[in-house]
Amino acid sequence: MYIKILNFSTRLEQLVKYFGKFGAWLSLPLIFIIIFDVITRRFFILGSTKIQEMEWHLHTAIFLLTLGYAYINNAHVRIEIIREKYSSVLKSIFEILGILFFLIPYTFMIIYYGLDFVSRSYNLNEVSSALTGLSHRWIIKSFIPIGMLMLFLAGVSIMLKNILFVIAKLKKDQKILIKFFKEDPC
Repeated sequence: MYIKILNFSTRLEQLVKYFGKFGAWLSLPLIFIIIFDVITRRFFILGSTKIQEMEWHLHTAIFLLTLGYAYINNAHVRIEIIREKYSSVLKSIFEILGILFFLIPYTFMIIYYGLDFVSRSYNLNEVSSALTGLSHRWIIKSFIPIGMLMLFLAGVSIMLKNILFVIAKLKKDQKILIKFFKEDPC
């Protein structure tokens, strides 16, 4: 049973990491667009609303696609000064409760309303409010539910690992702890 749940958790992590790495690679076109924008503005006194909007769109896509990746890699903000004095089991219990009561409801709500947000934008054929801005505003808005879905999946993956860790610790199952948990899951 441990192995099946951990394999499922690992598959979720792999999916989230794939989207996170894709989001990270979006940094390259963002860098080139910013360099192009700076050079054309500074030396050729040209400005483009489309280029500026593309910069903002890429920033948004990068941020939303890498949220789950950051959570899985434990690169998010924590209040370590409070957490450090607790045992690894209590830290895992706090992580489980945080995921259950905060992360899952929050991401579910954003996904639910985000899909409606994208749908309305698509149906209205929403475009930029700037006359020379980008069209198809629904494309960038679709990153909101996608990014929250990745964060949701990351939370489920980490929650499963923490639940198994707590169960193994409480049962004092050293084989499972040594085989699967070389370090604390949270």
